[in-house]
Amino acid sequence: MPPRLLERFTLLFPFWTLLAAGLALALPGLFAWVAGPVIVWSLAVIMLGMGLGLEPADFRRVLTRPRPALLGVLLQFVVMPSLAALVAWGLRLEPPLAVGLILVGCCPGGTASNVVALIARADVALSVVMTSLSTVLAVGLTPLLSSILAGRYVPVDGWSLLANVLQVVLIPVAVGVLLKQGRPGLARRIEPLMPPVAVLAIALIVAGIIGAQREALLTQGFLLLLATLLLHGSGFLLGLVLPVLLGESRRAARTISIEVGMQNSGLAVVLARSGGFTSPLTALPGAISAVVHSLMGSALAAWWRKRP
Repeated sequence: MPPRLLERFTLLFPFWTLLAAGLALALPGLFAWVAGPVIVWSLAVIMLGMGLGLEPADFRRVLTRPRPALLGVLLQFVVMPSLAALVAWGLRLEPPLAVGLILVGCCPGGTASNVVALIARADVALSVVMTSLSTVLAVGLTPLLSSILAGRYVPVDGWSLLANVLQVVLIPVAVGVLLKQGRPGLARRIEPLMPPVAVLAIALIVAGIIGAQREALLTQGFLLLLATLLLHGSGFLLGLVLPVLLGESRRAARTISIEVGMQNSGLAVVLARSGGFTSPLTALPGAISAVVHSLMGSALAAWWRKRP
């Protein structure tokens, strides 16, 4: 497939995610096969693609100009988990939904943020660095923060969460890095295919969860939509305002805003399904989050693209 066509397919990721959600609501049985193992392997493929895209220069940049990247990652793991816990408490969400929203808030930045940064003409290199760094740090921070914040609703097995993060994040990313170093020719052929594959994988995850929890979504959809809008909207806002107040450039602040506001919702879904939580409703906020932050991020990118 021509590279330009692949790029256009990837840039339309909010449309594919919204289409998948709509199809799952209309024809839930169509995605009944998107269950546990399919969801886990879909996320693993996304993380493999991230590993293939990593360059040593990305991490050297953190050492030479660390402030924007470290600020973005700090906000990622302070602002979003705190906001998720606050929104869940303020809206009096049922425990499974509250835990699911907190899982979203405790996850690292998602690869979709890199695409949105490109559309917005923000600092794509900075976006990639923040996503990579937050993904690595998530191995320890996501289970820890989830245990602390979600533990007031249900018992949380932090070790189970850690094992799942290792399985679906660290190992696939490491395989991607090793493949790029050991078989660079093969990696170069595979790498252009990974962004559209990641878009399809996220769309499938969203469709699988929404299709399986259609009835719950129809009864609690408004509250859940409000919760995710508040979470991501506040993340975008604080991710923009705080860096500006701390002296970052407008371009860096926009990049940090995109990174903070957009989460790895696919990881939240996988952890909700296989992290020791008993209620299937725990995965629902992650699926709704993927749709919401994709649409919000793309709208912001379109707005910023036309402004210096």
